[in-house]
Amino acid sequence: MKWEGRRRSSNVEDRRGQRGPSGGGGINPMLLAPLLRMLFSKTGLVIVAVFIGGSILLGVNPLSLIGGFLGGGQGFTTEVNYQSSPEDDRLAEFCSVILADTEIVWNQLIENYREPTLVLFSGSVSSACGNASAATGPFYCPADEKLYIDLSFFQEMEQRLNAPGDFAQAYVIAHEVGHHIQKIMGITDEVQQLRGKISDREYNQYSVRLELQADFLAGVWAHHSQRASGMMEAGDLEEGLNAANAIGDDRLQKQATGRVVPDSFTHGTSAQRMRWFKKGFDTGDLSQGDTFSAETL
Repeated sequence: MKWEGRRRSSNVEDRRGQRGPSGGGGINPMLLAPLLRMLFSKTGLVIVAVFIGGSILLGVNPLSLIGGFLGGGQGFTTEVNYQSSPEDDRLAEFCSVILADTEIVWNQLIENYREPTLVLFSGSVSSACGNASAATGPFYCPADEKLYIDLSFFQEMEQRLNAPGDFAQAYVIAHEVGHHIQKIMGITDEVQQLRGKISDREYNQYSVRLELQADFLAGVWAHHSQRASGMMEAGDLEEGLNAANAIGDDRLQKQATGRVVPDSFTHGTSAQRMRWFKKGFDTGDLSQGDTFSAETL
C-alpha cells in the first residue's frame, strides 16, 4: 500500500504501556474517614511505605493506583514498563493513516458522520464495554464508539494465521470501522436487543450477519478509497481476501479443535467473509450490503 506521507487521524488514543483497571467503582464514602485515620496511624504509615516501595520496584506509578482506588468510574489505569519499537511506532502511524482514510470515505458517504476513536493498547485495556486483554483481538465498543487494537495482533496474523501484508491489517481496521457504521445506522442496537429473547443458536446467526455486513462495509471503504486515492497496489486485494479467509469461524475452529461446529459460528465461514468483503469492494454500493435480508450468505 502507498500510505507513507499521508494524513494521520487526530482521533487516536495511544494507551500503549498502560494497563486497564481491574474493576471497581471507587471506595464507599462512608469508609473514607476511618480509612484515613488508619492510614495516618503508625501502622498505616508503615503500610503506605511498603506499598510505595513495592510499587516502585514493580515499575508501577503508586499515585495512579491510589487515585484509581479512591476515585469512582471505571477504576484506575496503571503504568507498566513498556518500550515501543520502531516497528510498533511505524504500525501505529499506519493505523492512524488508515483511520484517516476511512474518515474521508465515510464522511462522503454518510451525512453527519461521527468519526470513531482508535485506541492503541498493549496487553490489556479498559473500555465502556468492559476490560479486555490482547487475546480478545481487535474489537469495537458501541458504548464509547471506539476501536481497540493491540498491535501485537498484526504479528499474530502474520505468524499464526498466515495472513501477512499491510492491506490485511487495513482490512482489520476497516472491519471495526464497519461496526461503527452499524452503530450509527442503529443496526447494532437492533441486534443486541434480541439477546435473551431468542435462543443462543438463533442469536449466533444474527451475529454472523452483523459480522459479514462489517466485512462488506470494509470492502465498500476499500472501493471508494482506491477510486479516490489509489492507495492500493498489486496484490493488496488478495491480502485482504486472505485475511478474511484466515479468520473464518470454520477455519479457526478446525485449527483449534480439529472439528467444526456451525451452530456456534459468530463471524461466518471463510468463504462467506471473503464473499461479502469482495462484494463491497466490487460494488461500493451500500444498498447491496443487507446481510440480514439475504437468503444465502
